[in-house]
Amino acid sequence: MANTKLYGKDLAEYDDINIDELLETLTPEQIEELGQELIDPDDSHIPPSERCRYKTEKEPTGTYDRKHLIDHLETTAKEEKDWDEVKPFAKEVRGKVWKPKEQEKIVIDEDDVDTEWDEVLANATEEELVDLAAILGFHGMLNQVQYHRAFIDTDAKETAAVEEDEDEDEDEEDEDKKKKVKGSGFQGVAKHQEFKLVKEEPPNNTNVEESLEKLKANDPELKELNLNNIKNISLHRLREFAEALKTNTVLESISLAATKSTDRVGKAFAEALKVNKTLTTFNIESNYITGPVILSLLQAISENQTIIEFRVANQRPQLLGNKVETEVADIVQYNYTLLKFGIFLEIPGARVRLQEYLQRNNDALRQERMGQPTPDRVARPVKVFKKRETAENGEAPRLGAKKAPPPKEEESEEEESEEEESDEE
Repeated sequence: MANTKLYGKDLAEYDDINIDELLETLTPEQIEELGQELIDPDDSHIPPSERCRYKTEKEPTGTYDRKHLIDHLETTAKEEKDWDEVKPFAKEVRGKVWKPKEQEKIVIDEDDVDTEWDEVLANATEEELVDLAAILGFHGMLNQVQYHRAFIDTDAKETAAVEEDEDEDEDEEDEDKKKKVKGSGFQGVAKHQEFKLVKEEPPNNTNVEESLEKLKANDPELKELNLNNIKNISLHRLREFAEALKTNTVLESISLAATKSTDRVGKAFAEALKVNKTLTTFNIESNYITGPVILSLLQAISENQTIIEFRVANQRPQLLGNKVETEVADIVQYNYTLLKFGIFLEIPGARVRLQEYLQRNNDALRQERMGQPTPDRVARPVKVFKKRETAENGEAPRLGAKKAPPPKEEESEEEESEEEESDEE
């Protein structure tokens, strides 16, 4: 076994060297440099001050100045040469080099067996291939239009064949037509159905100022007023229509769809609907009416009970909310004249109740027209709202405090309201 060598000498020759005598021959600078070489910089048990090669042993020259210190460190780092590396850099590839697996080559058996159908399918047209796919039931290769046309073309071909047998002496034009019927088989490419063009609606030419004057003058010829899609009507002018509607006794239908009406306009018409007795159709769709104002309009219609058709759908706040939709169904429950109601309700319960009440009103109208007895109408009960109990100084009562007994006057008012409700029922 070969001896291990260091600097060209065997390690056995170093066993007789006295290390203390060797260290005494070294200068303090050499000893310090030797200590730096023997220290492992990654050893966490050694203090950081000992592991760091850069040391400052001079006395402080002044107060601490962080900016001056950073500038000095940056300047020193730029001017000082890099330390010599123990081992020069060399690009090394460690581990195994990844190589993709070679895919197995699939060997296709090229020994084809010739059949009598190969030549037939090779010379077949697209129409014949599609018809064959329809007959064999390969519906995945066909679309819906192609599938239906396959049967239509088959019937047309059979009809043409029968006509040829019956009429052999027809003109050349008739023969060309029959050939077209025969050859009008199934097409591989399906065409879309042509769209039906709808003519645009003409603009609304209603004279707003003239209609307002006729409405104020109670003109007997003005029985229907259509202001739909007129965008340039001001809100003030719309409220004037509502004020004029209070004194009008001729108008039967008014439509304000897509006129940019807001809640102020809706409140004005709610006040007018409480007074007017001749209006039967009211349309305020596609506007900016919110849920509470819709309830106000519906409450006014239910109090007067002369409106037959009321439309208020497609407003900017599309969702009315659970509370508003439930209140809409509660109000319509005691309305016996409303036959058509255009509104969108999201809650299934309120929507079903509303349909039942409208169906009830239509059935009652039919029974009345046929002379049959109609069901009794029940008035809507008046709600009684109790005041919240508060302390004498206006503050809320404390927890655990005894509630003061209600005054006698309030008890008498509640008893009177309950008696009125029982009499109405």
